[in-house]
Amino acid sequence: MLFLFEVHIKPGYTAEQYADAWVRASTIIQQSPGARGTQLHRKIGDPDVLLAIASWESKEIRDSMEARQPEAVRRIIAEQAPFVEIRVIGEFDDAQWVVGPSGDRYD
Repeated sequence: MLFLFEVHIKPGYTAEQYADAWVRASTIIQQSPGARGTQLHRKIGDPDVLLAIASWESKEIRDSMEARQPEAVRRIIAEQAPFVEIRVIGEFDDAQWVVGPSGDRYD
């Protein structure tokens, strides 16, 4: 499954500063069973908006990690809170349901 969220950088802070913290938190989270990688993207035309994509083996595994999130990750998130606004986009099927440009569907 894919977990997506949007990060809005507040004035006086930079995407690079957030990215440094994001890498620290992601490095810890990716040690969790079922973690399959993360990416952070900058929005074209608006460098203060980022898209984070985390891939997990399943929603249940991600939910389990979230419920027992390491203290170091909670601390990093709390440190960033004054400088960003986070908007969860949602959770999406990954490779279980994909529609290609030709209309082909992969279940």
